[in-house]
Amino acid sequence: MFDLENDDTKLHTMIHLIHNTAAQFLPTQLPNLIISRSSFRSPSTMSLQSSPNPNKSRIRGVVFDMDGTLTVPAIDFPAMYKAVLGEDEYISIRSSSPSGIDILHHIEQWSPDKQQKAYEIIADYEQQGMDRLQIMPGNIEKAILICLNHNAGAEDLCCFLNSRNIRRGLITRNVKSAVDLFHERFGMIFSPSLSREFRPYKPDPAPLLHICSTWEVGPNEVIMIGDSLKDDVACGKRAGSVACLLDETGRYDSPKYANVEHKPDYKVSSLAQFQSLLESNFDLTP
Repeated sequence: MFDLENDDTKLHTMIHLIHNTAAQFLPTQLPNLIISRSSFRSPSTMSLQSSPNPNKSRIRGVVFDMDGTLTVPAIDFPAMYKAVLGEDEYISIRSSSPSGIDILHHIEQWSPDKQQKAYEIIADYEQQGMDRLQIMPGNIEKAILICLNHNAGAEDLCCFLNSRNIRRGLITRNVKSAVDLFHERFGMIFSPSLSREFRPYKPDPAPLLHICSTWEVGPNEVIMIGDSLKDDVACGKRAGSVACLLDETGRYDSPKYANVEHKPDYKVSSLAQFQSLLESNFDLTP
């Protein structure tokens, strides 16, 4: 990460990077930044380049995943899975489940003693993640997006939702202490915020349906956004909500995800693009 305050050379390098990046995106090209990738577009998915539509679907609330969506990914999940399952079992399960491993569901079948050891390993990795907790996105990405006249990051997105009186909730498979730390450190309140202490946890639709009930809105008036096909997208689709996949690196473009059961309605690569998606494709009347 660049140290903008103490290193003039790095500052100059970053400015050069921003200018070069901005030059690649002329105003006429900017809409292409936020079009859902074709591998995950359903026939009903609207292009962000379409003209205003009086029959846009109404969105009255946004439900977020936390780790990897509102915060920078800080948990080494493959390493954690291997530590819990062992190398051989990890490889076996991973090969049969391309969309990901549901580690919590898997260890529920184990004996109490074995479960306890597994939860201790998971807790250790989660604590390491809490120690490295950072808001999404990083400074370089944010600077580039600002240069391109896009709002950037979780904070700006929350301000936008506040300006439209759009509710925001949170569903995570992390523990309540991690959610409390997130709220405390960044001053963003998501209500309801459901951690894995709420059962059943995602990908079961129960937590999302609980939030819809609390808000007194229909599931079809809520959009779920997260970085996991197996957890976030599945939860949203099974609840009857709009599902948006956050894929910063394009990893879900891989052919191995082509036949997953639950596919997102939209796919974006940043929270800034998600904001543009909301503005372009939905009726945000409170």
